Amino acid sequence: MLPVKALPAAKSRLLPAVADPEQHRVLVEAVRDDTLAAARAADGVARVLVVTDRRPDRPGRPELPDLPDLLVQTGPGLNAALAEAAAHAASRWPADGVVALVGDLPALRPAELAAALAEAAGHDRSFVPDAPGTGTTMLAARPGTPLGPAFGPDSAARHAAVAVALPGGPGLRFDVDTAADLRAAAELGLGPATAAVLGCPAGFARSP
Repeated sequence: MLPVKALPAAKSRLLPAVADPEQHRVLVEAVRDDTLAAARAADGVARVLVVTDRRPDRPGRPELPDLPDLLVQTGPGLNAALAEAAAHAASRWPADGVVALVGDLPALRPAELAAALAEAAGHDRSFVPDAPGTGTTMLAARPGTPLGPAFGPDSAARHAAVAVALPGGPGLRFDVDTAADLRAAAELGLGPATAAVLGCPAGFARSP
C-alpha cells in the first residue's frame, strides 16, 4: 500500500527546493513515480494498492492509475487511511501479507524492498525505521495479523512496541520531507523521474 496525499497540499516542505508551485507539483509527482516504480519492480510484491485522500483530477498520472487498485479513504488522517486500506486488502487478498510503504523514497531500489519483504515474512509484524531512527518508512504484517499503523512523529517507538525492527537498505530508509533531505537522498542516487526533474543522471551521486 502506498499512501498519496493530493496536491498541492502534499509535501509542502519541499517548496524551497524548487522555483515555484508548478515545479513543486512536478517534483512531488516524480518522487512518487520513482517510489511506485521501485515497489512494482521488487520481488515479492504482488500488487501496489494506492490509497489517497481524494480521487485524482489527473487520471493519466502513473502513480494514481485509473485502476481497481486505487482506494479513496473515507476517514481523515494517514493512519485511518492505511488501516482502511489494510482491511480492504486483507478482504480481497487474504492469503497475502500487507505492507504500508511511504510514498517519498526517491532513492529506493527494488532489491532493497525485496530484501526487507523477505525478512518481514518471518515476523507477524515488522517495520523499517527511517534514517534518523525516529520515523517509519515501511510497516508489514503477515496474513491474519492486523497492520496497526501508527505513523507520525516518533512512530518508530510506537511501532517497536508491537513489531520487529528490520535494518532496511539506505534507499528504503531515506524518505524525503525537506530540501535538505532531497540533497542527502541524491547522494544515494535518485530514481530516473526525480533525477530528470533535478537535472542529474539517475543513480548518480550528486546533490541537486
